[in-house]
Amino acid sequence: MFIKILLTIIFLAVTVGIGIYSRKQANSVEGFVLGGRSVGPWLTAFAYGTSYFSAVVFVGYAGQFGWKYGLSATWIGIGNALIGSLLAWLLLGRRTKQMTQHIESRTMPDFFGTRYDSQGLRVAASIIAFVFLIPYTAGVYKGISTLFEMGFGIPYEYCVVLMAVLTAVYVILGGYKATAMNDFIQGIIMLFGIVIVIAAVLNTQGGLTAAVEKMAALPAAADSTAPSGSFASLLGPDPWNLLGVVLLTSLGTWGLPQMVGKFYSITDERAIHRGTVISTLFALVVAGGSYFLGGFGRLFGAPPTLPNGQLAYDSIVPGMLDTLPDLLIALVVLLVLSASMSTLASLVLTSSSTMTLDLIYRDKKSLPGEVEEGSIDDQVAEKVERRKVVVMRVLIVFFIVISLMIALNPPTFIAQLMGISWGALAGAFLAPFMLGLYWRGATPYSVWACFAWGVGLTVVNMLAGNPINPINCGAIAMVGGFIVVGVVSLVTPKMDRSRVDQIFKCYP
Repeated sequence: MFIKILLTIIFLAVTVGIGIYSRKQANSVEGFVLGGRSVGPWLTAFAYGTSYFSAVVFVGYAGQFGWKYGLSATWIGIGNALIGSLLAWLLLGRRTKQMTQHIESRTMPDFFGTRYDSQGLRVAASIIAFVFLIPYTAGVYKGISTLFEMGFGIPYEYCVVLMAVLTAVYVILGGYKATAMNDFIQGIIMLFGIVIVIAAVLNTQGGLTAAVEKMAALPAAADSTAPSGSFASLLGPDPWNLLGVVLLTSLGTWGLPQMVGKFYSITDERAIHRGTVISTLFALVVAGGSYFLGGFGRLFGAPPTLPNGQLAYDSIVPGMLDTLPDLLIALVVLLVLSASMSTLASLVLTSSSTMTLDLIYRDKKSLPGEVEEGSIDDQVAEKVERRKVVVMRVLIVFFIVISLMIALNPPTFIAQLMGISWGALAGAFLAPFMLGLYWRGATPYSVWACFAWGVGLTVVNMLAGNPINPINCGAIAMVGGFIVVGVVSLVTPKMDRSRVDQIFKCYP
C-alpha cells in the first residue's frame, strides 16, 4: 500500500507541477486552447493517443468486448491504430491544420460556422458538443474509479471527486500546453505499463501458448450459434457485431472535437508526418494490448451479476488484475490514471472552449482578404481575450461538476455511456467536417440535416430502449452521415462561389 500511495502521489505532484509551469502560456485564448499552434509532433501524437484511450477502453471496452469476442477483440485495437490513428492523420491532419489556420478557427463548431458561413451552425454544434461530451466524461470517471477501488480500497465516490479536482487544477492552470506535456508523460507510462501488465497476466495462466490453448478449449456462449473454440479463432463468435465496434471506435475519432482539435495546434506539415507514425505505433501498442488482454477475461471466471441479471462487464479487467503483486497493481493504477486524466483534460478543455468561443462570445471573423468591420484597438482586444480565458476556466469547473453528478449515479456499463456520446457526436460532425475539408459542394443545409440525423438517431434509439445496440447505432449514424450530406447538398442551394474559393485558397 505504501508503494502504491507513494507512486500515485509522485505522479499527481508532477501533473500539477506541469500545470503551474505552463500557466504563463495560458493567458490568451490561442495559448489556452491551442498552445499557440506551436505544439511539436511528439507532444501532439501522444496527446492524440492519450485522449483516444482511457479507462473507458482499458476497463470498459476491453472487458466487455473481450468477454463477448475472445481474442478476436484484438481487431478492435488494430482498427483503432490503422483507421482511428493512421488514416485519420493522413486524411485529416494536413488539411485540418491548413484550413483552420487559414480561416482562424479555434474549435470544431467555429469551423462549421466559418466554413459554411452560418452562425446558427456554430451555436448548434457547440450545444451538441457540450451535451454529448458529458456522458463520455462520466464514463471515464467510472472506469478509473473502478480500478482505484480495487487497488486502494477507496470508496468509488471519493475516487470520482478526487479525479475531478486534480484534473480541474492542472487544466485551469496551464490550458492545452499543460495538457499536452502531461499527455506525453502519461503516454510513456501507458506504453510501458500495458506491456508489463500483459506479460504478468499471461504468466498467471502459464504463458501465452498455454493461455491461447485454454481459450480454444472453451465452449461457445450459451446464446451463440458459434462453434466451440471460437473465442480463440481469427474472427471470433460474432464477426458482424465485432465490425460495428471496430467502426465506431475507429471512425468515431474523426468526428470528435477533442480529437480533431489536436491537428489545429501542431506546428507544421513536417510535424504532421512524424506525428502520424508516432500516433499509429502508440495506438497499436496501447489499444491492441488492451483488447488483447481483455480477450483472456473468460479464463478468470465469470464476473459478478448485477441486480438486473446482467454480467458486470466493468469488473472483468479489475478481476484479472486483482491477483497481481502489489507493485504491478500500483503500475496498473498509474496506467489507467494516466490514460483517464489525459482524456478528462482534453474533454473539459474542449467543452469549455466550445461554450466560451462559440456560444457566449461569437466573434464574426473575416476571411483573409476581406475587410474587418468594427475592429477594436489592441488594448481592448487584450482585455477581451483575458476575459474569455477567465470564462473558459469557470466553465471547466461547471462541466466537471455536471459530469461528476452523472458519474456518481452512472448507467450500468461504461460502454453504454461511450456509445451514446460517440454515436451522437461522430454521427453529427464526421461527414460535414471531413467533406467540408475536401468538397466545395457541401452546403449549410446538408450540415443541418446531418446534425439532425446523428443526434436524432442516437436519442430516438436511446429513448426506445436501444432496439439497435448503441455501438451499432453509432456506426450507422457515422456512415449514414456521408449519404445525408451528399444527397442534401445536391438538392439545396450552393454557397457563394467566391467565398468558397477564398476558403479553399489555403491548399496548394
